[in-house]
Amino acid sequence: MKASNGAPLVSGKLVTGFTNTEEAAVGLTEIVPFLVEDMLKENGGHYSKVDDWQVYVQVDGLLVTGQNPASSAATATALLQLLK
Repeated sequence: MKASNGAPLVSGKLVTGFTNTEEAAVGLTEIVPFLVEDMLKENGGHYSKVDDWQVYVQVDGLLVTGQNPASSAATATALLQLLK
């Protein structure tokens, strides 16, 4: 996605997402069209992560990202906090 100025939406933002090692653990590295961790970094995101399969959420303005499925509830909670 692109921001209104044409830059990648994640450029300069704190983000997280499925790690390369999590992708490898489920055997999809050669199947998916891109690795989320690499794509976020390549598009200027300030990517961070914790150990595989742990809960981790990043919030930067109105952008809320979660590292993996274990982060779903915490990501939803962070989004709800923004909506209050």
